[in-house]
Amino acid sequence: MAKKGRTFVRGLTSETYGLGEFRTRQLASKRVRDDTVVVDDAKVAHSGDSEKSRTWWRIGPGDEEFLTQTVQVHFVQLPPRSSNHGHGHQNEAAFYILEGRGYEIHDDQRYDWAKDDFVFVHTDSVHRHFNPYDEQATALVVKAKSTWMFMGLWQQGRSGPIDRPEEFGPREDWSRVWTPGVLDRKKVISPADTTWETTPLGRQRVLTSPERTDARLFSVDAYELDIPTGSRSGKYWKMADEVLYILDGGGYALQWEVEAEIAEKYYARVALEPTRHEIKKGDTLYVPQNHICQLFAHDGTPLKVFSAQNRIFKHLGYDTVHYLENAPEYEG
Repeated sequence: MAKKGRTFVRGLTSETYGLGEFRTRQLASKRVRDDTVVVDDAKVAHSGDSEKSRTWWRIGPGDEEFLTQTVQVHFVQLPPRSSNHGHGHQNEAAFYILEGRGYEIHDDQRYDWAKDDFVFVHTDSVHRHFNPYDEQATALVVKAKSTWMFMGLWQQGRSGPIDRPEEFGPREDWSRVWTPGVLDRKKVISPADTTWETTPLGRQRVLTSPERTDARLFSVDAYELDIPTGSRSGKYWKMADEVLYILDGGGYALQWEVEAEIAEKYYARVALEPTRHEIKKGDTLYVPQNHICQLFAHDGTPLKVFSAQNRIFKHLGYDTVHYLENAPEYEG
Protein backbone atom coordinates (compact mmCIF):
# COMPACT_ATOMS: atom_id res chain seq x y z
CA MET A 1 0.00 0.00 0.00
CA ALA A 2 1.20 3.54 -0.66
CA LYS A 3 2.80 5.16 2.38
CA LYS A 4 0.71 8.36 2.11
CA GLY A 5 -2.70 8.22 0.53
CA ARG A 6 -3.63 6.17 -2.51
CA THR A 7 -1.34 5.97 -5.53
CA PHE A 8 -3.43 6.43 -8.66
CA VAL A 9 -0.49 6.47 -11.08
CA ARG A 10 3.23 5.85 -10.57
CA GLY A 11 5.86 8.19 -11.98
CA LEU A 12 9.10 7.21 -13.72
CA THR A 13 12.23 9.28 -13.13
CA SER A 14 15.83 8.50 -14.01
CA GLU A 15 19.17 10.30 -14.36
CA THR A 16 20.00 8.19 -17.44
CA TYR A 17 18.27 7.48 -20.74
CA GLY A 18 18.42 3.72 -20.32
CA LEU A 19 15.71 2.46 -17.98
CA GLY A 20 17.02 -1.04 -17.45
CA GLU A 21 17.04 -0.69 -13.66
CA PHE A 22 13.26 -0.42 -13.63
CA ARG A 23 12.83 -3.61 -15.64
CA THR A 24 15.33 -5.36 -13.39
CA ARG A 25 13.30 -4.40 -10.33
CA GLN A 26 10.07 -5.47 -12.00
CA LEU A 27 11.41 -8.89 -13.00
CA ALA A 28 12.78 -9.47 -9.50
CA SER A 29 9.30 -9.12 -7.96
CA LYS A 30 7.31 -12.20 -7.02
CA ARG A 31 4.81 -12.86 -9.80
CA VAL A 32 2.36 -15.16 -8.01
CA ARG A 33 0.07 -13.69 -5.35
CA ASP A 34 -2.57 -15.41 -3.23
CA ASP A 35 -5.15 -14.30 -0.68
CA THR A 36 -2.44 -13.34 1.81
CA VAL A 37 -1.53 -10.35 -0.40
CA VAL A 38 -3.62 -7.21 0.13
CA VAL A 39 -1.87 -4.15 -1.25
CA ASP A 40 -4.77 -1.78 -0.58
CA ASP A 41 -7.70 -2.34 1.80
CA ALA A 42 -9.77 0.50 0.31
CA LYS A 43 -9.71 2.57 3.50
CA VAL A 44 -7.95 5.60 1.99
CA ALA A 45 -9.15 7.61 -1.06
CA HIS A 46 -11.85 5.13 -2.12
CA SER A 47 -15.57 5.89 -2.26
CA GLY A 48 -17.33 2.63 -3.11
CA ASP A 49 -17.65 0.60 0.08
CA SER A 50 -20.72 0.70 2.32
CA GLU A 51 -20.95 -0.53 5.90
CA LYS A 52 -21.40 -4.10 4.61
CA SER A 53 -19.52 -4.33 1.31
CA ARG A 54 -15.82 -5.08 1.17
CA THR A 55 -13.11 -4.18 -1.37
CA TRP A 56 -9.47 -5.23 -1.37
CA TRP A 57 -6.67 -4.93 -3.93
CA ARG A 58 -4.33 -7.62 -5.22
CA ILE A 59 -2.36 -5.61 -7.83
CA GLY A 60 -2.25 -1.82 -8.06
CA PRO A 61 0.09 1.07 -8.92
CA GLY A 62 0.81 1.72 -5.24
CA ASP A 63 2.49 -1.66 -4.73
CA GLU A 64 5.77 -1.51 -2.86
CA GLU A 65 6.98 -4.18 -5.27
CA PHE A 66 7.36 -2.98 -8.84
CA LEU A 67 4.89 -4.99 -10.90
CA THR A 68 2.54 -3.14 -13.23
CA GLN A 69 -0.01 -0.40 -13.52
CA THR A 70 -1.34 -1.35 -16.96
CA VAL A 71 -3.91 -3.70 -15.37
CA GLN A 72 -5.12 -3.36 -11.79
CA VAL A 73 -6.81 -6.20 -9.91
CA HIS A 74 -9.12 -6.02 -6.93
CA PHE A 75 -12.08 -7.83 -5.43
CA VAL A 76 -15.56 -6.63 -4.47
CA GLN A 77 -17.62 -8.69 -2.04
CA LEU A 78 -21.30 -8.13 -1.24
CA PRO A 79 -22.83 -10.11 1.65
CA PRO A 80 -26.43 -11.30 1.26
CA ARG A 81 -28.95 -8.49 0.89
CA SER A 82 -26.45 -5.66 0.68
CA SER A 83 -25.05 -3.05 -1.67
CA ASN A 84 -22.12 -0.69 -1.88
CA HIS A 85 -22.16 3.09 -2.30
CA GLY A 86 -22.77 4.62 -5.68
CA HIS A 87 -20.02 6.69 -7.26
CA GLY A 88 -18.69 7.69 -10.65
CA HIS A 89 -15.36 7.68 -12.46
CA GLN A 90 -14.24 8.25 -16.02
CA ASN A 91 -12.31 4.99 -16.33
CA GLU A 92 -13.93 1.71 -17.30
CA ALA A 93 -13.97 -1.31 -14.97
CA ALA A 94 -14.74 -4.95 -15.75
CA PHE A 95 -16.15 -7.44 -13.20
CA TYR A 96 -15.79 -11.21 -13.57
CA ILE A 97 -18.40 -12.71 -11.24
CA LEU A 98 -16.73 -15.44 -9.16
CA GLU A 99 -19.76 -16.34 -7.05
CA GLY A 100 -23.35 -15.32 -6.42
CA ARG A 101 -25.65 -13.07 -8.38
CA GLY A 102 -26.96 -9.52 -8.25
CA TYR A 103 -27.43 -6.45 -10.36
CA GLU A 104 -25.93 -3.06 -11.24
CA ILE A 105 -27.49 0.35 -11.52
CA HIS A 106 -25.51 2.29 -14.13
CA ASP A 107 -26.73 5.75 -15.09
CA ASP A 108 -30.14 4.84 -13.64
CA GLN A 109 -30.37 1.62 -15.71
CA ARG A 110 -30.44 -1.92 -14.25
CA TYR A 111 -28.15 -4.75 -15.43
CA ASP A 112 -28.49 -8.22 -13.84
CA TRP A 113 -25.53 -10.60 -13.48
CA ALA A 114 -24.65 -14.07 -12.17
CA LYS A 115 -21.63 -16.33 -11.71
CA ASP A 116 -19.25 -16.49 -14.72
CA ASP A 117 -20.66 -13.29 -16.26
CA PHE A 118 -18.33 -10.47 -17.33
CA VAL A 119 -19.85 -7.08 -16.42
CA PHE A 120 -18.72 -3.65 -17.59
CA VAL A 121 -18.82 -0.28 -15.88
CA HIS A 122 -18.66 1.96 -18.91
CA THR A 123 -16.69 5.17 -19.32
CA ASP A 124 -18.17 8.10 -17.33
CA SER A 125 -20.64 5.89 -15.44
CA VAL A 126 -22.43 6.54 -12.16
CA HIS A 127 -22.77 3.01 -10.80
CA ARG A 128 -23.68 0.95 -7.77
CA HIS A 129 -23.62 -2.82 -7.10
CA PHE A 130 -26.50 -4.69 -5.42
CA ASN A 131 -26.92 -8.21 -4.00
CA PRO A 132 -30.59 -8.71 -2.99
CA TYR A 133 -30.22 -12.48 -2.63
CA ASP A 134 -29.40 -14.88 0.21
CA GLU A 135 -25.95 -15.96 -0.99
CA GLN A 136 -22.73 -13.94 -0.96
CA ALA A 137 -21.55 -12.35 -4.22
CA THR A 138 -17.88 -11.84 -5.09
CA ALA A 139 -16.36 -10.28 -8.21
CA LEU A 140 -12.83 -10.06 -9.58
CA VAL A 141 -12.34 -6.55 -10.96
CA VAL A 142 -9.80 -5.70 -13.67
CA LYS A 143 -9.26 -2.24 -15.07
CA ALA A 144 -6.76 -0.01 -16.81
CA LYS A 145 -7.44 2.95 -14.51
CA SER A 146 -3.89 4.32 -14.62
CA THR A 147 -4.24 4.83 -18.38
CA TRP A 148 -7.03 7.33 -17.69
CA MET A 149 -4.92 8.94 -14.95
CA PHE A 150 -2.00 9.42 -17.38
CA MET A 151 -4.37 11.19 -19.78
CA GLY A 152 -5.86 13.51 -17.19
CA LEU A 153 -9.28 11.83 -17.15
CA TRP A 154 -9.75 12.02 -13.39
CA GLN A 155 -13.15 13.69 -12.94
CA GLN A 156 -14.57 11.24 -10.39
CA GLY A 157 -16.33 11.11 -7.04
CA ARG A 158 -19.63 10.54 -5.24
CA SER A 159 -22.88 12.10 -6.42
CA GLY A 160 -23.33 15.70 -5.35
CA PRO A 161 -23.38 19.32 -6.52
CA ILE A 162 -20.45 20.77 -8.43
CA ASP A 163 -18.09 23.34 -6.98
CA ARG A 164 -18.70 26.96 -8.03
CA PRO A 165 -22.12 26.29 -9.64
CA GLU A 166 -22.65 30.00 -10.25
CA GLU A 167 -19.77 29.90 -12.81
CA PHE A 168 -21.36 27.19 -15.01
CA GLY A 169 -24.41 26.88 -17.22
CA PRO A 170 -27.20 24.27 -17.14
CA ARG A 171 -26.68 20.50 -17.53
CA GLU A 172 -25.72 19.16 -20.98
CA ASP A 173 -25.81 15.60 -22.29
CA TRP A 174 -22.34 14.12 -21.51
CA SER A 175 -22.82 11.29 -24.03
CA ARG A 176 -22.35 13.73 -26.92
CA VAL A 177 -18.59 13.09 -26.73
CA TRP A 178 -18.86 9.27 -26.59
CA THR A 179 -18.10 6.91 -29.48
CA PRO A 180 -21.22 6.61 -31.67
CA GLY A 181 -23.29 3.50 -31.03
CA VAL A 182 -21.95 2.63 -27.56
CA LEU A 183 -25.40 2.72 -26.01
CA ASP A 184 -26.33 -0.32 -28.12
CA ARG A 185 -23.40 -2.43 -26.89
CA LYS A 186 -23.66 -5.18 -24.26
CA LYS A 187 -22.87 -4.34 -20.64
CA VAL A 188 -22.95 -8.00 -19.52
CA ILE A 189 -21.26 -10.84 -21.41
CA SER A 190 -22.66 -14.19 -20.24
CA PRO A 191 -21.35 -17.67 -21.12
CA ALA A 192 -24.17 -17.92 -23.66
CA ASP A 193 -22.70 -14.90 -25.49
CA THR A 194 -19.35 -16.64 -26.03
CA THR A 195 -18.03 -19.68 -27.89
CA TRP A 196 -15.33 -22.10 -26.81
CA GLU A 197 -12.77 -22.64 -29.59
CA THR A 198 -9.60 -24.69 -29.91
CA THR A 199 -6.83 -22.23 -30.75
CA PRO A 200 -3.02 -22.36 -30.77
CA LEU A 201 -3.23 -21.25 -27.13
CA GLY A 202 -5.64 -24.07 -26.24
CA ARG A 203 -9.36 -24.36 -25.48
CA GLN A 204 -10.31 -20.71 -25.20
CA ARG A 205 -13.33 -18.43 -25.06
CA VAL A 206 -12.78 -14.75 -25.79
CA LEU A 207 -14.75 -12.37 -23.58
CA THR A 208 -13.56 -9.03 -24.95
CA SER A 209 -11.28 -8.01 -27.81
CA PRO A 210 -11.09 -5.29 -30.48
CA GLU A 211 -12.94 -7.66 -32.80
CA ARG A 212 -15.82 -8.05 -30.33
CA THR A 213 -17.63 -4.84 -31.23
CA ASP A 214 -20.84 -5.78 -29.39
CA ALA A 215 -19.19 -5.32 -25.96
CA ARG A 216 -19.05 -1.90 -24.30
CA LEU A 217 -15.45 -2.18 -23.16
CA PHE A 218 -12.52 -0.46 -24.86
CA SER A 219 -9.57 -0.81 -22.47
CA VAL A 220 -9.28 -4.44 -21.29
CA ASP A 221 -9.08 -7.62 -23.34
CA ALA A 222 -10.01 -10.83 -21.56
CA TYR A 223 -10.38 -14.54 -22.21
CA GLU A 224 -10.80 -17.84 -20.38
CA LEU A 225 -8.52 -20.82 -20.98
CA ASP A 226 -9.27 -24.44 -20.05
CA ILE A 227 -6.20 -26.72 -20.02
CA PRO A 228 -6.95 -30.45 -19.66
CA THR A 229 -5.37 -32.52 -16.89
CA GLY A 230 -1.69 -33.11 -17.55
CA SER A 231 -1.69 -30.93 -20.66
CA ARG A 232 -0.27 -27.49 -21.47
CA SER A 233 -1.11 -24.27 -23.27
CA GLY A 234 0.61 -22.99 -26.34
CA LYS A 235 3.98 -21.34 -25.82
CA TYR A 236 3.26 -17.72 -26.67
CA TRP A 237 5.24 -14.49 -26.98
CA LYS A 238 3.69 -11.02 -26.87
CA MET A 239 4.68 -7.51 -25.86
CA ALA A 240 1.73 -6.75 -23.56
CA ASP A 241 1.96 -7.73 -19.92
CA GLU A 242 -0.88 -9.83 -18.55
CA VAL A 243 -2.56 -10.86 -15.33
CA LEU A 244 -3.90 -14.40 -15.03
CA TYR A 245 -6.36 -15.41 -12.30
CA ILE A 246 -6.59 -19.12 -11.53
CA LEU A 247 -10.29 -20.04 -11.52
CA ASP A 248 -9.76 -23.73 -10.77
CA GLY A 249 -7.13 -26.44 -10.65
CA GLY A 250 -3.40 -26.05 -10.28
CA GLY A 251 -0.18 -26.28 -12.18
CA TYR A 252 2.74 -24.08 -13.05
CA ALA A 253 3.91 -21.51 -15.58
CA LEU A 254 7.22 -21.22 -17.37
CA GLN A 255 8.26 -17.71 -18.40
CA TRP A 256 11.19 -16.75 -20.61
CA GLU A 257 12.59 -13.22 -20.45
CA VAL A 258 13.14 -11.56 -23.83
CA GLU A 259 16.05 -9.12 -23.93
CA ALA A 260 16.37 -6.34 -26.52
CA GLU A 261 19.67 -6.29 -28.39
CA ILE A 262 19.82 -2.85 -29.95
CA ALA A 263 22.14 -2.93 -32.96
CA GLU A 264 21.31 -1.62 -36.46
CA LYS A 265 17.77 -2.59 -35.47
CA TYR A 266 16.02 -4.30 -32.55
CA TYR A 267 16.77 -8.00 -32.09
CA ALA A 268 15.07 -10.29 -29.59
CA ARG A 269 17.26 -12.52 -27.39
CA VAL A 270 15.32 -15.21 -25.50
CA ALA A 271 16.57 -16.45 -22.13
CA LEU A 272 17.96 -19.99 -22.32
CA GLU A 273 16.31 -20.96 -19.03
CA PRO A 274 12.77 -20.00 -17.95
CA THR A 275 11.56 -19.04 -14.51
CA ARG A 276 9.00 -21.41 -12.98
CA HIS A 277 5.93 -20.28 -11.05
CA GLU A 278 3.61 -22.65 -9.18
CA ILE A 279 -0.07 -21.68 -9.36
CA LYS A 280 -3.28 -22.83 -7.65
CA LYS A 281 -6.93 -21.82 -7.46
CA GLY A 282 -7.34 -18.21 -6.29
CA ASP A 283 -3.83 -17.10 -7.28
CA THR A 284 -2.96 -14.31 -9.67
CA LEU A 285 0.01 -14.82 -11.99
CA TYR A 286 1.73 -11.83 -13.55
CA VAL A 287 3.39 -12.12 -16.97
CA PRO A 288 5.70 -9.10 -17.54
CA GLN A 289 5.98 -7.15 -20.76
CA ASN A 290 7.92 -8.78 -23.62
CA HIS A 291 7.90 -12.33 -22.24
CA ILE A 292 7.26 -15.84 -23.49
CA CYS A 293 4.87 -17.88 -21.36
CA GLN A 294 3.50 -21.43 -21.22
CA LEU A 295 1.03 -22.89 -18.71
CA PHE A 296 0.97 -26.51 -17.50
CA ALA A 297 -1.88 -28.31 -15.69
CA HIS A 298 -1.10 -30.80 -12.94
CA ASP A 299 -2.54 -34.28 -13.10
CA GLY A 300 -5.95 -34.62 -11.48
CA THR A 301 -7.81 -31.37 -12.25
CA PRO A 302 -8.03 -29.21 -15.39
CA LEU A 303 -6.42 -25.79 -15.09
CA LYS A 304 -8.94 -23.00 -15.68
CA VAL A 305 -7.59 -19.49 -16.12
CA PHE A 306 -9.00 -15.99 -16.63
CA SER A 307 -6.67 -13.56 -18.43
CA ALA A 308 -6.75 -9.76 -18.68
CA GLN A 309 -4.48 -7.25 -20.43
CA ASN A 310 -4.60 -3.58 -21.35
CA ARG A 311 -5.80 -3.13 -24.94
CA ILE A 312 -3.67 -0.04 -25.46
CA PHE A 313 -0.74 -2.25 -26.52
CA LYS A 314 -2.68 -3.23 -29.64
CA HIS A 315 -3.20 0.43 -30.53
CA LEU A 316 0.56 0.98 -30.15
CA GLY A 317 1.37 -1.60 -32.84
CA TYR A 318 1.77 -4.73 -30.67
CA ASP A 319 -1.32 -6.63 -31.78
CA THR A 320 0.31 -9.98 -32.67
CA VAL A 321 0.80 -13.04 -30.47
CA HIS A 322 3.58 -15.30 -31.78
CA TYR A 323 3.36 -19.02 -30.99
CA LEU A 324 6.61 -20.91 -30.63
CA GLU A 325 4.60 -24.05 -29.85
CA ASN A 326 0.89 -24.82 -30.22
CA ALA A 327 -1.26 -26.44 -27.55
CA PRO A 328 -1.40 -30.24 -28.09
CA GLU A 329 -5.18 -30.15 -28.55
CA TYR A 330 -4.85 -27.68 -31.43
CA GLU A 331 -2.32 -29.81 -33.27
CA GLY A 332 -4.26 -32.97 -32.55
